[in-house]
Amino acid sequence: MSISWSVHLRCDAASVPLARRLLQRTMETAGVDPEVCYEVSVALSEACANAVEHGGAPHPGGPPGAYRVSAYLDGEMCRIEVADSGPGFPAHRRGPRPVSAGHPVAAVGGSAGDEAEHGRGLLLIRELADDVHFTNRPGRGGAVVSFDKALKWRADAAPLAIA
Repeated sequence: MSISWSVHLRCDAASVPLARRLLQRTMETAGVDPEVCYEVSVALSEACANAVEHGGAPHPGGPPGAYRVSAYLDGEMCRIEVADSGPGFPAHRRGPRPVSAGHPVAAVGGSAGDEAEHGRGLLLIRELADDVHFTNRPGRGGAVVSFDKALKWRADAAPLAIA
């Protein structure tokens, strides 16, 4: 069995805990180890918070934008994708290819100092996930943050079988 869902949310701070709880409950019900549930849900919260803060109105002064959260749990892997409708990552910060866990995050987000209240989200996602990509939606505008995490299962749970 595999589980996947996608939800469109308004760029509003109240949507962040909603997305987090939806993911946590899905993973808990499937039998994912609590520590992995926590790590993935924190990474999702950071990605959603970035979408709310930076992916708001597609045009300055326009109506509030929306973002999409998609989750895929299949076998031993979880993939999360958060796509917003904002301006996307600046070209001078993206680089020629998506930034993944093996590449410096400074290419998209810079480095946040220990005292910084903003700018740590992308770094935290990189620390909590196994593989991370920061890209722009081709032709449509908006940023896409996607990350993968290997799943561990509770001792009393049967892992999802790949169909």
